[in-house]
Amino acid sequence: MTRWMLPGFLAVGVIATLVLIVGPAIYAVSLSFYDAPSLTSEPQWVGLAKYAAVLQSAEFWNALWNGIVYAGLSIVLQVVLGIGFALLLNQRFFGRTLLRGVAFLPYLLPTVIAVLTFKWMVDGSLGIVTITMDDLGLPPIYWFETETASMVSVILISVWLWTPFVTTTFLAGLQTVPQQLYEAARVDGAGPIRRFFHVTLPSLRPILTVIILLRSVWMFNKFDVIWLTTQGGPLGATEHLPVLSYRKAFTLYDIGSGAAVATLSFVVLMAVVSLYFLLFPMEKAK
Repeated sequence: MTRWMLPGFLAVGVIATLVLIVGPAIYAVSLSFYDAPSLTSEPQWVGLAKYAAVLQSAEFWNALWNGIVYAGLSIVLQVVLGIGFALLLNQRFFGRTLLRGVAFLPYLLPTVIAVLTFKWMVDGSLGIVTITMDDLGLPPIYWFETETASMVSVILISVWLWTPFVTTTFLAGLQTVPQQLYEAARVDGAGPIRRFFHVTLPSLRPILTVIILLRSVWMFNKFDVIWLTTQGGPLGATEHLPVLSYRKAFTLYDIGSGAAVATLSFVVLMAVVSLYFLLFPMEKAK
């Protein structure tokens, strides 16, 4: 590599970052200070009026709470199930390699296919879940008609889709735990539960920290599952900030309010991530 190539690569990277990331982000934030019924109309400067209106609206706080519930419960279930499946797939048994591949399949599914499959499974007349519950004498569940069931539905779809990613990450982490630690714990008389809490879990702590951080950002910004499933309904029960921002900008044609909601969502997420790094700082490599 010649001397002039390194500055050239750096310049290309900086320009690409400015054009593809920084520029659109600044433009999106600037839209929140204008009143514009569309992206092609002449915007009118309104200052912080859009922010004041958004912060005084009940739908913003409802969407923020829904986002916290959706992201929080999804992450807890993904992490618990991911660790459980990783521990299972880390054992030696016949067909382990095949089962590891099958367990990763849901992560490869397009989101729209996963949503349509879930809707078909819980269909009121033909769904296999509905028929099974009826055969067991259980009362029907109106998955998309009631507020609680709708939130449960989008959480279940999200857990189904992204638990394989968490499982694979923890499984890779388990491969790095020194077996001598388990042998020493056995010599000290530690059972499976004590070995998990005193050996496995501390060894997975760096991975757990990164997984929770990444899943928090991804789930808080996740748009496709909720939009394809409920579009935020019924009665706003599953509408979180990304859906609210989209609805205001592209359904109600209030570009400024949509941009204000997106900017406030970014600020909330930045505050949470900063607090997370403060509470759980990344360990320095030794």
